[in-house]
Amino acid sequence: MKKYVLIVAGGKGLRMGGEQPKQFLPLKGRPVLMHTLEQFYRSDVAMEIILVLPYEQQNYWKQLCEEHHFTIKHRVADGGESRFHSVKNGLSLIETPSIVGVHDGVRPFVSVDVINRCYELAVTKKAVVPVVDVVDTVRHITNNGSETVDRSAYKLVQTPQVFNADLLLKGYEQPYSSAFTDDASVVEAMGVKVTLTPGNRENIKLTTPFDLKVAEALL
Repeated sequence: MKKYVLIVAGGKGLRMGGEQPKQFLPLKGRPVLMHTLEQFYRSDVAMEIILVLPYEQQNYWKQLCEEHHFTIKHRVADGGESRFHSVKNGLSLIETPSIVGVHDGVRPFVSVDVINRCYELAVTKKAVVPVVDVVDTVRHITNNGSETVDRSAYKLVQTPQVFNADLLLKGYEQPYSSAFTDDASVVEAMGVKVTLTPGNRENIKLTTPFDLKVAEALL
C-alpha cells in the first residue's frame, strides 16, 4: 500500500532563545529538518514525503536545500494557524487508499525500525502511536498539594503517529478543538482505538538549547 509521511515543522523556536526557527538550526553542519527527512527516506525510498512549513519560511528552506545539495524528493504544503490546521493542509496532498504518518520535524532521531513497525501495524490496526516508558517519579497536583501516581500506568508519546489515510482524513473533517493535542486525539474523538507500540528513547523533540546539546552528542 502507498505510504506517505507529513513532516510538520511550524515551530518558531522561542524556547531555543534565538530568532531562527528550531527546524533550521544546524546539527553537525546541516539543518535539523534534513536529518529528519533522511530517516524516512532510509525507511522507504518510495515513501512520499510532504513537508508542512509556514509559507514565509519556504523560500529559506529552498535556499538551504540548494546550499546543502539536499536532493531527497519531497513536496511542501503550507502550515496553518495551529498544528491541527497544518496537518489538515498536508492531508490535502495525499491520495487514498494509503497509509499516512505524521511526524514532528524536530524529531530527527526516530529509528528506522520504529518507522517501519508503525507503518506495518497501521495496515491492520488503523491507528498506531509509538510510546516510551516514564522513568521518573510522577506526582499529580491536587487541591490539597500533590501525590505520587503509578508511573507504569503512563506512557510518553512520540511520533510518527501512523494511520489508515481514510480514517485520518475523516478525523480532520471534525471542527478544531483545543483537546486535539496530537493526531491520535483527533481519531480518538471519533471513538477509534489507538494501538501503542514501543518507540525509541533517542527520539527526542528538540525544544530547548539543552536538547540541541543532547542531539549533538547523539550524532
